[in-house]
Amino acid sequence: MESPGIWIEKYRPRNLSEVAGQREIVERLQSYVKSKALPHLLFTGSAGVGKTTCAIALAREMFGDTWSMNFRELNASDERGIDVVRNQIKQFARTSPLGDATFKILFLDEADALTQDAQAALRRTMENYAETCRFILSCNYSSKIIDPIQSRCAIYRFRPLDDAAIRDEMSRIATVEGLKIQENAYDAIAYVSQGDMRKAINALQGAAIVSPTVTAENVYAITSNAKPEEIDELVEVALSGDFETAERMLRTLMYDRGIAPNELLNQIYRTLSSSQNIDRKLKVQLIDHLGETDFRLSEGADADIQMDALLARFVKTGLSSK
Repeated sequence: MESPGIWIEKYRPRNLSEVAGQREIVERLQSYVKSKALPHLLFTGSAGVGKTTCAIALAREMFGDTWSMNFRELNASDERGIDVVRNQIKQFARTSPLGDATFKILFLDEADALTQDAQAALRRTMENYAETCRFILSCNYSSKIIDPIQSRCAIYRFRPLDDAAIRDEMSRIATVEGLKIQENAYDAIAYVSQGDMRKAINALQGAAIVSPTVTAENVYAITSNAKPEEIDELVEVALSGDFETAERMLRTLMYDRGIAPNELLNQIYRTLSSSQNIDRKLKVQLIDHLGETDFRLSEGADADIQMDALLARFVKTGLSSK
């Protein structure tokens, strides 16, 4: 049965070979370890796909026992301005490496949160202290990193993890923790995680607290997600023209189940974009309605009104398409 502690840390890979779903990137990083040489790196990709894990594992294998003295992790979203570059980053980069290491590694997470001025200062620091320090920058969107920094880095684009990688890791954890995972629960974890291993592990741990047998029901409940078939039915009922039934279904999901409006929008979008049964022209109109609702919610509009208005637009669009 489940043991105490946060599983995302407990099962974080310690070596590059343990990293799931990023085989090509891992192989190239392992070649740096073998050669004991490292350029500046830029890791880009969505959350929970292994960027931070790869940086730490690379430092462990590169430096061995002295890795913690020659590696530092900073989060750029904590302090976004130029002072963090002039003080903390520059101070670490200018000091000599310890032990047998020929350079140190500074890992800057969420580097796309840095201001333009801070990035310009960072670029100069990367140039001036390249002999004693290598930089690994991590970001969700490489387009937010200025070109002079991108041109100085080897860029690695991390993909969302596929269902097979998620399944393998869940199975491994279940074996260690003494859990039983039902077949449909694997699909549920893959659905709610959307390629994010952190989400997947958190969903598994949450479901394991409820029962040592992990079920799809528990996974959806613990993550406040609707089942895909519930979203399918909601869209189908709305397009059929039955606004009252669709509204009752929406209320059940939002209030009885506690699912956030933005999460519902995301799930409806995933259903529409992957559906093979909805006419292309109709699908375009529906996604346009989703985008308008998402924008209005982000601007602070009332969630109840906007979600009902979305259903009303779906009903009108469905009726007019018949």
